Amino acid sequence: MLRITEIKLPIEQADTLKHQDDQIKAALLKRLDIPASDLIQFSIFKRGVDARKSHAILYVYNLDVQVKNEAKILAKFKKDPHIKPAPDTEYKAITKDSHVNTPRPVVIGFGPAGIFAALILAQAGFKPIVLERGKEVRKRTQDTWGLWRKSVLNPESNVQFGEGGAGTFSDGKLYSQIKDPKHYGRKVIQEFVKAGAPEEILYVSHPHIGTFRLVGMVEEMRRSIIALGGEIRFESRVDDIHIERGQVQGLTLHSGETISTQHVVLAVGHSARDTFEMLYKRGIYIEAKPFSIGFRMEHPQSLIDKARYGKSLSSDLLSKVGAADYKLVHHAKNGRSVYSFCMCPGGTVVAAASEPERVVTNGMSQYSRNERNANAGIVVGITPEIDFPPESSPYGPLAGMALQRQLESHAYVMGGSNYKAPGQLIGDFLANRPSTQLGEVMPSYTPGVHLTNLDTALPEFAITAMREAIPAFAKQIKDFDFPDAVLTGVETRTSSPIRIKRDDDTLQSINTKGLFPCGEGAGYAGGILSAGVDGIKVAEAVALSMNTQP
Repeated sequence: MLRITEIKLPIEQADTLKHQDDQIKAALLKRLDIPASDLIQFSIFKRGVDARKSHAILYVYNLDVQVKNEAKILAKFKKDPHIKPAPDTEYKAITKDSHVNTPRPVVIGFGPAGIFAALILAQAGFKPIVLERGKEVRKRTQDTWGLWRKSVLNPESNVQFGEGGAGTFSDGKLYSQIKDPKHYGRKVIQEFVKAGAPEEILYVSHPHIGTFRLVGMVEEMRRSIIALGGEIRFESRVDDIHIERGQVQGLTLHSGETISTQHVVLAVGHSARDTFEMLYKRGIYIEAKPFSIGFRMEHPQSLIDKARYGKSLSSDLLSKVGAADYKLVHHAKNGRSVYSFCMCPGGTVVAAASEPERVVTNGMSQYSRNERNANAGIVVGITPEIDFPPESSPYGPLAGMALQRQLESHAYVMGGSNYKAPGQLIGDFLANRPSTQLGEVMPSYTPGVHLTNLDTALPEFAITAMREAIPAFAKQIKDFDFPDAVLTGVETRTSSPIRIKRDDDTLQSINTKGLFPCGEGAGYAGGILSAGVDGIKVAEAVALSMNTQP
């Protein structure tokens, strides 16, 4: 099998799948200089869009190709970096040794990391027990709508807690820049397709799913785990962990029930603050890590489309390339980096609080990405060494978490209570004056936006850096500093504020044997795909540990 990269075709030629295949076939025969009889078959491994020239937008394909005389072709093109042997991306399954009779492994948390840890363990025959503090996904969705529509927060069932994790109420992005030498990301995507995701996520360069489709997929994956002997318990918060001589021995649930186990996958997500506090009290090694803070910024999606694809973009062409996105970064004069985070084309800004009387924003898109506004986090990086030194804080390594709470509580007050979020028009933000009325952009955040001056919503250094960055971004995306664009605050949960440090080889906590920190909450992932990949890695580490125990 060959991997042929950088095959470019005008996007207008891909009117139908058959037409697309015909065009690709012709391009391949020309590129390899072979007759049609030598081409056995091909498949699309990856398809991206090159929109650098708005008058000539291209599809860019990476293809897996079977041909006759493969060795001859490789020899002919041995200096061509775009024609190489295709890597083996097939997942190599783990199995349970027959002599293993230790207590079943337990997975805490049923977000992407927990789902894949449980799925891999179940597929290997280990029959994991999953403990999720929130509700199953459809009941959880009702509670989430309770905050969005009625300003009623359920601290145990919301955007952050419940089946599917925080990624369920997001754009459903399935791409990452992590190093993945074993191609675990491919396994994640394949399992999603098996659970009902559209097959295009196997090859499009920036795959996404959207909340409505994610709900059904999560349910299907739950059914698969149960069918393989796994057990999933909802509304089962873990309140304590039993440790004897540095080894996990069991757990205590909020109900008072205890579970004996020597293998715990900790996949709780970045907002399980009470769990972090419990772990710290139990002496499990935790360190503070960098994260970012900022606002959600909303533009008309049409403004972003025109800036990225050109003013003459037709509706037919837009339907092929999809709503435009962006990725921006600016290094400010005060030494801070400002960047766009979790950009959601054609999406909405959502209330993402998990604690009473605190306001948190996030972004979400459905699969269609056809809402009026585009939104993204515009955030500023902060570090423990400079901004929340653990050694001088009463919260120790949880100092970043304390800062998040402080900013979220202040945002609640600025929004006027009832979980309204403070907001400001870009023109007013740049001029440092309060906003009093909306312009062309209607903010999508519910329960609602209270217009004010965001000058005190974040530390001064962050506000200063953002006021410098937004006009700089406008040099890359025309009208990015559109005066009627809206900022909504605050975005504080870009990633976990802590890392539960683990051994590089065994993936166990460096001071607690049998505890396997996993995913975004533990500080080892940053999104659905990377969290799923980390879940697979940790599941394999658990299996290895269990298989080698006497």
